[in-house]
Amino acid sequence: MTFGIVIAAALALAAGLGIGWYLWSSLPAKQKEKAEASAKSIRERAEADAKSFILSAKDEAHKLLEEAKQEERERLRALERRESEFVVRERELLSDRKRIDQERDALQRKQGELDNRAKEIEILHAQELKKLEEVAHLSVEEAHSKLLEQIEKQHAEEFERKLQQFERQAQQDLQERARDILITAIQRYGASHASEVTTTSVALPSEELKGRIIGKEGRNIKAFERASGCELLVDDTPGAVVISGFDPVRREVAKRALEKLLVDGRMQPARIEEVVAGCQGEVDEIIRKAGEDAIQEVGVVGLDPRLVYLLGRLRFRTSFGQHVLQHSIEAAHLAGMIAAEIGANVQVAKKGALFHDIGKAIDHEVEGTHVEIGRKLLARFGVEEPVIKAMQSHHEEYPFETPESVIVKVAESISAARPGARRDTVENYLRRLSDLERIATSFPGVEKAYAIQAGREVRVFVVPEEVDDLAAKKLARAVADQIEQELQYPGEIKVNVVRETRVAEFAR
Repeated sequence: MTFGIVIAAALALAAGLGIGWYLWSSLPAKQKEKAEASAKSIRERAEADAKSFILSAKDEAHKLLEEAKQEERERLRALERRESEFVVRERELLSDRKRIDQERDALQRKQGELDNRAKEIEILHAQELKKLEEVAHLSVEEAHSKLLEQIEKQHAEEFERKLQQFERQAQQDLQERARDILITAIQRYGASHASEVTTTSVALPSEELKGRIIGKEGRNIKAFERASGCELLVDDTPGAVVISGFDPVRREVAKRALEKLLVDGRMQPARIEEVVAGCQGEVDEIIRKAGEDAIQEVGVVGLDPRLVYLLGRLRFRTSFGQHVLQHSIEAAHLAGMIAAEIGANVQVAKKGALFHDIGKAIDHEVEGTHVEIGRKLLARFGVEEPVIKAMQSHHEEYPFETPESVIVKVAESISAARPGARRDTVENYLRRLSDLERIATSFPGVEKAYAIQAGREVRVFVVPEEVDDLAAKKLARAVADQIEQELQYPGEIKVNVVRETRVAEFAR
């Protein structure tokens, strides 16, 4: 600020001199005199202003210098105080370190003394034991054994009684605990159950539609039965058509297809095959949705979509009359609650119970028990090994290797053993129908086979290019013979071999 004032004063003085010189040189003598006087006055004022500015600047600079010196003195005093504090702190730390070193040396000396005393005690103890062994003519192990033997002889009956009492009490406690866990799990999970049957009814708005369903010379009903694999009972129930078949998936496809055909009104063999094929896709979507709903209800994640689809197929599968998918979901809930009660892995128990019957989704397509098929499926789709070990023992084909395997067995048994859950007669009936189709399709040249009329007839469709009329007769006899050898059934079973040739041409 002071330097600026000095510069301003100098500039003002220079400006005054410049103006005076200009006026003096450009005006006549009088005017020059007048200009000189004016310039002199301006110069004098400028010099006075400059002196005033300089004095003011000096005062300001002196004031700033004094303030700076005062601030410097205060900072020096603060530094001196901090330095003195550091010196005191350093002395305290040195004192503490010296004291700690002394205490450590003392502890080391005491530790050495304790170690020496411990060695002396060990030596004395060994000498004492040696003297005792010499006096008693027995080693320590022998004396201990004789003492236990003597105590056992004196109190054998009491020990036995106590052990039996402890065993009975433990067994009673375990039974009560197990009963409480099972009752709690069953009470916490209660689900409605519906048994699948072997027939499905479709209501008809008019009796006249039965004639259209049958078609000319029965072509429509034959085409429908061949495409769907189910039998249509048209004349048994007024105002309705009954779809008969042991496979619930086929019945569902047939039901949907028949309902669409009735709404559409175009009842002909080609249209029937087209609609049945479309309904098969719809049922596949239902199966996928059923599998996704099941895993969401149980609360398991991270599964292969193909495995979820196979789980959904259990929606149309029954076991001894019990709905397999609902049975699996129920067992999974029970297994999860039991596992939580006893501290086992809840997720492993849930997955093991949910997939314990997964092999039944394809057991009619693959050889082997449903347990073996299920193990292979789970391993193929990357399910962890503990889950496979948990599900493989529910029929005791494998040993119980983990607590979760026992839990799955218990949960499955609870779900299956409740009154009314299963019906053996239905399961045996469905198994016989499945065996009939399996035997028929095992022969070469067979395209597909359906067991109809409650298992009293097997309708076998052959490839016409591979099986001629004579071979069809031989095939019917061979199928009948194998059924007689492998199956037990009341009455008789009709083997109906169908060989149909279709020729199509286009007019353009």
